[in-house]
Amino acid sequence: MSKGPISQFIEHHYRHFNAASLVDAAKGYEAHLTDGGKMLISMGGAMSTAELGLSLAEMIRQDKVHIISCTGANLEEDVMNLVAHSHYKRIPNYRDLTPEQERELLDSHYNRVTDTCIPEEEAFRRLQKHLEDVWHAAEAKGERYFPHEFLYQVVNSGVLEQYYEIDPKNSWIVAAAEKNLPIVCPGWEDSTCGNIFTSNVIKGKLNVHTVKTGIEYMIYLTEWYRANSEGKGVGFFQIAGGISGDFPICVVPMMYQDLEWTDVPFWAYFCQISDSTTSYGSYSGAVPNEKITWGKLDVDTPKFVIESDATIVAPLVFAYILDM
Repeated sequence: MSKGPISQFIEHHYRHFNAASLVDAAKGYEAHLTDGGKMLISMGGAMSTAELGLSLAEMIRQDKVHIISCTGANLEEDVMNLVAHSHYKRIPNYRDLTPEQERELLDSHYNRVTDTCIPEEEAFRRLQKHLEDVWHAAEAKGERYFPHEFLYQVVNSGVLEQYYEIDPKNSWIVAAAEKNLPIVCPGWEDSTCGNIFTSNVIKGKLNVHTVKTGIEYMIYLTEWYRANSEGKGVGFFQIAGGISGDFPICVVPMMYQDLEWTDVPFWAYFCQISDSTTSYGSYSGAVPNEKITWGKLDVDTPKFVIESDATIVAPLVFAYILDM
């Protein structure tokens, strides 16, 4: 399949520095898939509020990503945008806001993420009731699920369709739910939905064990990696830093150091998009070679770092892989 105009533009203009790294990383990703490899995408930051679903959803539909690791915020905020998009408030002059103006946003039930304010009532509360319904239904049957599985139940049930305010083809959670795409969501407890679940537990309305834990997510990831790392292996495409990247990349050294399994392949490709300053003191800014010392990458693993804003870079990389 021939490359589309966006890909052609990238190849023609992006020849040096971070621009060249973007092309190299995209071609490496593409080559890994062509050779039969699988790919994990980890998502930190606020990529769902940045509407990464516009490109990530198609990546999922075309089997360009096989498992996702994301924060609880990214898990829920894609759905919030899906059901409350018209109620979001954009503030282009966010750098000029005073503390008093920030408080006014809070009092108006707007939670700001850089230049975008999430409407509490329309976004959080529209989702809350339906999540609480599936939590209670599972508990009544003595069943337990992961956070993403509960969200899949809500999305696949159709109860949110009455609220849809964007084309669902631009929601990566809708695409993932349709495919039952594996997801790990470490640290889900610090998300809005995690806080809502916690409040239900404190009130005595739900049992804490109804939602599966982070340790169980690591076991789930271990089983998935063992089943999918043969042949070309599994690549790792990291968007931003933090727990969404740190958690899954550690599954490899955990298996051969702590479980003492000797046949565990390293991650077969690695790319990180980050605007964190490159340093060995900042984990998010550590260069890939440091990961060799931790048993995550090998000497000959293709390694790429794109030091730039992920909201700009990730859609371009995806566009290239999708031949756009």
